[in-house]
Amino acid sequence: MPLALLALAIGAFGIGTTEFVIAGLLPEVASDFGVGIPTAGWLISGYALAVAAGAVPMTMLGARMRRKRLLLLLMVVFIAGNALSALAPGYEVMLLGRIVAAFCHGAFFGVGSVVAADLVAPNRRASAIALMFTGLTVANVLGVPMGTFLGQSLGWRSTFWAVAALGVAGLIGIAALVPDRARQKGVSLRAEFGVFRSGQVWLAVAMTVLGFGGVFASFTYVAPMMTEAAGFSAGTVSWLLVLFGIGMVVGNLVGGRLADRHPMPSLYTALAGLTVVLALFAFTSQAKVPAVVTLFLLGGFGFATAPGLQMRTMASAGGAPTLASAVNIGAFNLGNALAAWLGGLVIDAGHGYESTNWVGASMALGALGLALVAGRVDRSRRAAADPSPDRPAPMPVG
Repeated sequence: MPLALLALAIGAFGIGTTEFVIAGLLPEVASDFGVGIPTAGWLISGYALAVAAGAVPMTMLGARMRRKRLLLLLMVVFIAGNALSALAPGYEVMLLGRIVAAFCHGAFFGVGSVVAADLVAPNRRASAIALMFTGLTVANVLGVPMGTFLGQSLGWRSTFWAVAALGVAGLIGIAALVPDRARQKGVSLRAEFGVFRSGQVWLAVAMTVLGFGGVFASFTYVAPMMTEAAGFSAGTVSWLLVLFGIGMVVGNLVGGRLADRHPMPSLYTALAGLTVVLALFAFTSQAKVPAVVTLFLLGGFGFATAPGLQMRTMASAGGAPTLASAVNIGAFNLGNALAAWLGGLVIDAGHGYESTNWVGASMALGALGLALVAGRVDRSRRAAADPSPDRPAPMPVG
């Protein structure tokens, strides 16, 4: 695989770390700014909403730029957002810094996915996307725990300076290693928007919202689920999250390879496996060993869907994939927010934390249904377009 993928993965690692590390530092940040935990929680939810909102306008702003230059600009915005968070004199300024950093998130992964796919042969594109996404998954295994430890030891501002430094490393790597190729001729912003007339593009985006949302319906509430239902101590949760992160890394890489060989069948398998794992988690979360095994599988099957979902969206967009790719990254975050809200409704209705797994299983099952519909449409179109005389004639009726 090209070294340029390493530069993209470093950028993804920094972005993944800044997205998730704030959860471990929320008490320190809230105390420093004199706000309550619920108010400080907007540093998480505000980031997610800004990712979904920023994907399209940031990609549009760079529509006439070469993709490498756009990636460099996005990394500069990312560095500035984290530096602003580190320097913030008050809560409102830090929230602004989080929003600035989040605005580059969707466009970076969207444009980066297209660049990664262009760096390799057509039969290795999903694996290339998976390698870039590995930076995001490794962030959960290494970046978040290390960032949390750094922030608790030296103050939370040190974490955001460290993340800004990761952004600088990504910026240098992209400048040095990513080739500066011209954009494909004839692909205008109008053409990029034109792909959204395709029902297959919207099916792919909806699959992402439901499929990835299914993971986070459960994962959002995994800490209280593990302590109150499975009986783990609070101090064990961080290690359980590392285990989930390892499952993410493995699932992402395996999912990328399978998506290269069998795009739709691998997506069917990953979504079906995710549905089963979530349904099982509603029962296995009651005991420690089964809960640990299921949590690992949740990370594995959940992130095995990521390369296939991203590749499916880009393939459905044909020759103008950049904007569709960025929108699909926003769909990942929209699914996270929707799933967390639905899970909260179930808990507020008086059901236990383990009941959120049924919400996740229902969403994953819905994504599987949409994938089957998309696959059937593909087969029908291929059959209608195949003029081969070797095709069997229809059976006579009557």
